[in-house]
Amino acid sequence: MATTQLSLQILRPLPAASQTCGRQSYGCQSRNSAIRTRRNMKWPLRLSLVDQNQPQSQSTGADVKQLVDFLYDDLPHLFDDQGIDRTAYDERVKFRDPITKHDSISGYLFNIALLKNLFRPQFFLHWVKQTGTYEITTRWTMVMKFMLLPWKPELVFTGTSIMGINPQTGKFNSHSDFWDSIENNNYFSLEGLWNVVKQLRIYKTPDLETPKYQILKRTANYEVRKYSPFIVVETNGDKLSGSSGFNDVTGYIFGKNSRMEKIPMTTPVFTQANDAGLSKVSIQVVLPLEKDLSRRWSSNILVFLNSLPNPNQETVSIRKVEGGIAAVEKFSGKPTEVIVCQKEKALRSCLVKDGLKPKMGCLLARYNDPGRTWRFIMNGDGEIQTRDRLVNKVLVPC
Repeated sequence: MATTQLSLQILRPLPAASQTCGRQSYGCQSRNSAIRTRRNMKWPLRLSLVDQNQPQSQSTGADVKQLVDFLYDDLPHLFDDQGIDRTAYDERVKFRDPITKHDSISGYLFNIALLKNLFRPQFFLHWVKQTGTYEITTRWTMVMKFMLLPWKPELVFTGTSIMGINPQTGKFNSHSDFWDSIENNNYFSLEGLWNVVKQLRIYKTPDLETPKYQILKRTANYEVRKYSPFIVVETNGDKLSGSSGFNDVTGYIFGKNSRMEKIPMTTPVFTQANDAGLSKVSIQVVLPLEKDLSRRWSSNILVFLNSLPNPNQETVSIRKVEGGIAAVEKFSGKPTEVIVCQKEKALRSCLVKDGLKPKMGCLLARYNDPGRTWRFIMNGDGEIQTRDRLVNKVLVPC
């Protein structure tokens, strides 16, 4: 039984201005009981804990530390039924993002309610830090579905929010969002509007089980994802864009295994190279995890792996992929070897330019249009072809 692992390096937050910020890097887990107790207090009571007669620098430090804890607890409720605590904001709070602006708490809350009703957003808070005397910065991911369009397109935004603090009231008086996917984040940004419109296009991947991941950062050119562990059946391939071994791995899920058991189809088909020259290639199909196991990755995935039937062919193996961090670029059309190598080099160049450190190796993920995912055709040269448009993704560990 073999395992492999994508890089576990996580995008780093901004340098800390307060020691209170060395918390969980990603996710929205529950806070400790002390924070929950503070949550139940009225906002004025929280602020009364600070002696306003102290020197301003000392009171500011205490206030901001408390506000950092407050945001960790409050922001995960941005779009749920509980909602955010409006008493933490001045009546005249300035909100700005590239395509929206409001200048009051009522407008701020209206914008939240509008997004909630039209887009069904999911909000993931990664970290909260003090970045100035009267300033706190947060990093987040927001995934939304536009419910008014029949195909319900998914929109993804990642970025930072800078929260300004009124030194007189100790409340938030400004909130500015900066999206990772655009350069011009000033209101009104035509680049920001176009970024939204592009995500409304009709685009679907097959409605099949696929490796689970969270988008940590979405730029104009690529996404940075954190993958959970998953299981693949694999064999040797010939090249990243090739199909050698495809019949062997799909044969396993179609019943060519020790129990003649048919296994549900998943997506995508992976080809992976782990060497610098991208020459040592394997071809992989992801195996579906049982629903009850997919909720408890660490404790049960190995039990599930051991319960699978053995392949009939010695050249075919099953292994666990540990998951981790990978940068992903999406493209369409036939993925020839030249195109795949060009995409891989361009992606690496973007990552280095943005200060990330890509590691050796590359994966090509091939998706077919919905409804015809299983209809792969082999041509005379042994290449995978289909009558439908292929959607592809290049993944680079980083």
